[in-house]
Amino acid sequence: MAKGAGATRGRSPVRPGRALTTGSRLICADNTGAKELEIIAVLGYKGKKRRYPKAGIGDMVFASVKKGRPNIRKTVVNAVIVRQKKEYMRLDGTRVKFEDNAAVITGLDGVPKGSEARGPVAKESVERWLKISGISSIIV
Repeated sequence: MAKGAGATRGRSPVRPGRALTTGSRLICADNTGAKELEIIAVLGYKGKKRRYPKAGIGDMVFASVKKGRPNIRKTVVNAVIVRQKKEYMRLDGTRVKFEDNAAVITGLDGVPKGSEARGPVAKESVERWLKISGISSIIV
């Protein structure tokens, strides 16, 4: 076995664990009018046959709006995941977990549609999508 191969158990040390599959429900953390989102697909996911696509902190997903204002309901939007309940470990060894699963509605280029994000936002998603830092009040 290669040196250090067993240390990460097959996972990339930079990539946080993915905990949300297709069909998972998320809280919409911005002020676009959507309340609840359901993950349809994960952008850029390459997996195996019959394996559910998974997403985690900082991933862009295609989501369907399940609850919210009538003009935005039943639409497919792009969203970036900013919080997940499942605990994940950072490179410095600290473990982070949030109270809920949440996402921010964005465009394909990562620019948020809303003007403010409610609640804390994970540092990993802000590092990957810089425009989200402009609308977030708390970065953890």
